Amino acid sequence: MVIIATVNVNGIRAAFRRGMQGWLDARRPDVVLLQEVRATDEILADHLSSDGWHLAHEASQTKGRAGVAIASRFPMTAVRIGLGTGVTGDSGRWVEADLELPAHEGAPARTVTVVSAYIHSGTVGTPSMDEKYAFLDAVTSRLGEIAEAGGYAVVAGDVNIAHREVDIKNWKGNLKAAGFLPQERAYLDRWFDDLGWHDLGRELGGEGPGPFTWWSWRGQAFDNDSGWRIDYQLATGDLAEAAVSATVDRAATYDARFSDHAPLVVEYDL
Repeated sequence: MVIIATVNVNGIRAAFRRGMQGWLDARRPDVVLLQEVRATDEILADHLSSDGWHLAHEASQTKGRAGVAIASRFPMTAVRIGLGTGVTGDSGRWVEADLELPAHEGAPARTVTVVSAYIHSGTVGTPSMDEKYAFLDAVTSRLGEIAEAGGYAVVAGDVNIAHREVDIKNWKGNLKAAGFLPQERAYLDRWFDDLGWHDLGRELGGEGPGPFTWWSWRGQAFDNDSGWRIDYQLATGDLAEAAVSATVDRAATYDARFSDHAPLVVEYDL
């Protein structure tokens, strides 16, 4: 089994202070796709170097914002940074790598492309929403290229869009809010229906509602499970066939959380 996890850490330093290392030790993923790292290459390496990870990281040009990374037990044969869109605030939001999985027990060596992606939340009626749509256009284009190339690929991360009503607890109260706008949700329709990507969190996680992956730090959102499912693992058809389980590692209690997001973990029989 190959275990791939994705999680928005809400700052790698803060996540480790809150106990992320304990989750890594217990879960033992083979690949971790990180969003909102909010750190330099050196800081990221300091937190993960003791476990011998291969790392690829794109820090944001704006200090303390965004940042995406890949931590892999498998060697990386190629790394591609960003989408080259020229969109303001584009940096720190897309990194992809080709991983070389060794042959074992009669199975051939395989190359798996993994992507850590972060799409910011946006605010309705502001330039940040225009930037979100522009970045979504670029993501959609790249997803089309990867799908057309075929093979094994997973694009994962914090998309900051709940796809359907079962993906958000208070969907009626958020119909006009960023993250649940019809225009945003239409992008996911295209990814799944037109480009052929598989939403493993939903396909393997049941019909819903939930399981959710994000809850506000404020109020009783976590205790009441008033959350959003905005973290995804999207797989090409070939890789989706190898996926056997998808689990949200929701902390047992509010105090045990290392981020306001919970990791989404998928096991692949490769």
